[in-house]
Amino acid sequence: MKLRALIFDVDGTLAETEELHRAAFNMAFREAGLHWDWSEGIYHRLLKITGGKERIAAWCAETGDFLSSADIATLHANKTAAYTGMMAAGQITLRPGVDRILGEARARGVMLAIATTTSGANVEALARAVWGCTAREVFDVIAAGDEVAAKKPAPDIYRRALVRLGVSPAVALAFEDSRNGLVAALGAGLRTVVTPSVYTAAEDFAGAWAVLPDLAGFHAFSATPTGIDQGMAPLS
Repeated sequence: MKLRALIFDVDGTLAETEELHRAAFNMAFREAGLHWDWSEGIYHRLLKITGGKERIAAWCAETGDFLSSADIATLHANKTAAYTGMMAAGQITLRPGVDRILGEARARGVMLAIATTTSGANVEALARAVWGCTAREVFDVIAAGDEVAAKKPAPDIYRRALVRLGVSPAVALAFEDSRNGLVAALGAGLRTVVTPSVYTAAEDFAGAWAVLPDLAGFHAFSATPTGIDQGMAPLS
């Protein structure tokens, strides 16, 4: 079947954003008067929990500190504001190969989508920072944030994106950087290309259609994309 849609995760997949996220969390903590500081090691562990509010709640449970759901939502909103401010200051670039693949897809009439647990505001901030336009000017469909009750590794956000695209998993390809993301995409029936990020390099990517260091040598519309194992089924 002809490939009709590419679906991308955001954090770690389109760009190495996690260090900006970590810095934004710590900034929000300081501004709230909280004596929390997420080191790289702590954040690496917390990334196994999908969703920023969920990570804050997990940290409260771990430390014994109490924040209400409203307090957590406010803290996360302040973190998002700090993150988007850093983005606006130009502190981000796309990972190798991403922009080329997006351009090739557009030239072929292949639809583009986002399926992410990060907020819509963060997706917009990234688009403004790297393309100078809105996310809707780049992607046909954006499934983001709290649109679904169950976040990755649940497949719900990918299923939402597929419904909005109006395509079956058989004619789409997903791009991820983490085990949770891979499991979510596979659960939605999608072939998945994984490009591990700084924080996910040691994770298990069994079941991926391909695992590559980045997308620089990947050609989505070739029968034998660079880096794909010989036993993998080719794309159309």
